[in-house]
Amino acid sequence: MTDGKKDRRFSHSDIVGALGLLAFFAIVGYATYRFWPFLSDAYETGGVNGVVERVQDMGARGVFVLLGMQVLQVVVTFIPGELVQMAAGLMYGPWLGTLIILVGCIIAGAVIFVLVRKLGAPFVRDMVGEEHTEKFREFEKTGKLDLIVFVLFLIPGLPKDTFAYLVPLTDMPLERYLFLTTVGRIPGVFVSCFAAADISKGNYVRAAVLFVIGAAIALVGVWQRERLEGFAERFSRHGDRNQGQNDKH
Repeated sequence: MTDGKKDRRFSHSDIVGALGLLAFFAIVGYATYRFWPFLSDAYETGGVNGVVERVQDMGARGVFVLLGMQVLQVVVTFIPGELVQMAAGLMYGPWLGTLIILVGCIIAGAVIFVLVRKLGAPFVRDMVGEEHTEKFREFEKTGKLDLIVFVLFLIPGLPKDTFAYLVPLTDMPLERYLFLTTVGRIPGVFVSCFAAADISKGNYVRAAVLFVIGAAIALVGVWQRERLEGFAERFSRHGDRNQGQNDKH
């Protein structure tokens, strides 16, 4: 009788997880459908200017449209983050533009965090693979997870939106997760918004310099991605060894 009850419990859990996953994809699909008219302009001749014009046509509601686009960008990782950041800088300047982007990242991060905690590791493994999930479990064992997460979100070019699905698999509390990832994103977001704002004001030289610097750092981050992740992994193993020596003493 006990085994039968366990089987029924597991089956119920599987059903709840499947329904939650279906609901998630349904909501994301609907949001993508609603925001696609804005995002599709980025792939037309006008590029980001087309996005800006369409959002500006919304008047005061444009802030919420841009905020929704940023939330969707983090949740649906195939949308380029630079597009939304540039649009924010062009329309609202570096300070308000950065604030809108960061608020969107916080909302999306909280949604992803709760979702992953509810659906568990299998949901994430299906999306990003077993290797990446195991890496973050190793990072957690070091006791230096906070520093590693901050650095990974600080360096341009690394897949932050993928990391957003991995960190909730650890025991890191939601508040600390949102704080570290948000602070880590600030420099990159601000530079993008600042450069875009310079373009809107006609400061093309400074904007070009900022874009070149940001692109160069991002390219280094992409080029050295495996080395940077390997460094974090070696750092985590070093922490494990130190912890083991301290336990012996």
